Amino acid sequence: MKLGVSAFAWTAAFGLGHLPLISQVREYGFEGFEIPMFVPSALPAAEMRKEFEANDLECTVCAILPAGINPISASASVRKKSLAHLVECVETAAEVGAHLIGGPLYAPIGYLPGHRPSEDERKWAIEFFQSVGDLIEKNAIDLSIEPVNRSETFFIRTAADAKEFCEDVGHPCIGVTLDTFHANIEEKSMPAAIDRLGFHLKHMHVSENDRGVIGTGHLDTAGCITALNRIGYEGYLMLEGFGYSEAETSAPGSLWADVATSPEDIARKGLDHLRSLLR
Repeated sequence: MKLGVSAFAWTAAFGLGHLPLISQVREYGFEGFEIPMFVPSALPAAEMRKEFEANDLECTVCAILPAGINPISASASVRKKSLAHLVECVETAAEVGAHLIGGPLYAPIGYLPGHRPSEDERKWAIEFFQSVGDLIEKNAIDLSIEPVNRSETFFIRTAADAKEFCEDVGHPCIGVTLDTFHANIEEKSMPAAIDRLGFHLKHMHVSENDRGVIGTGHLDTAGCITALNRIGYEGYLMLEGFGYSEAETSAPGSLWADVATSPEDIARKGLDHLRSLLR
C-alpha cells in the first residue's frame, strides 16, 4: 500500500499559489498527493505536472461535480453537458499526469430529489460511465466512484451499492473509492465492506470520524488495513482530513475544523499513525 494526503487538508481551490505544497508533501514522506477538481480549467495543469515530476510524487484527483452538472438529471441537455464535463476532467487529469480520478461522479453532492433511485436514473448513470470507457483506457486513467453518506446523496451510499453499479457498468478501469468517513456512517462493518468490494476497490480515503487527525477518533483503521491486506490491495491510503488555517478561507475545514488542528497536523501526524499501523 502507498501513502498519500489530500490537498483538502489545506484548500478546496488548488491554484498557482499552492504549488509549493507539492514539494512540502514530498518532504513529509508521502508518495502521492490528491488534488481537488471542481472546474478542470481552473487548475494550472502544466505547472502542476512539472512540480509533480520534479518531486517524484504521484498525483490523484478527487473530482466534485460543480453547479449545473448532473449525470442523472431528467434533462437530456444537462446529461450531455455533464458528459462533456467528465471528458474535460479526464483530459485535464491526463495533462497533470494523474492516473486516477475519484469522487462522487454520479451525482452532485447534496442532490436529494426526495425519491429512491429510479430505473431511468440508474440507466443514465451506467451509460454516462460507459461512454468514457475508451477515453480513460487511452489515457491510462481509472475512474473510482465514491459512495457518500445519506445526507449528501441518495444514489450510491454503500460498498454494496458501488460494487453492483460497477458490475453493471462492466469496465475494468471503473471501480470504487471507499471513504472511511462515509463508510463509518453507512456500513455495518468497514472490514466487511472492504472484503465485499475485493478487486473493485481502487482507492481508499482514510478519514477520521470527525475529519480530524487520523487515530484520534473511533475509526477502526487497523481493522481496515487488515482487511485491505486480506484482499491484496496495493493502492493508496489517501489521508483526507480537514485542517484549520485562518488564511485559507476556501479550506473545507475553515468553518468547523478544530482550530488547534493545522493542515500540517492532518498530514504529518496522520502519516506517522499510518506508518505505525503498517509496521
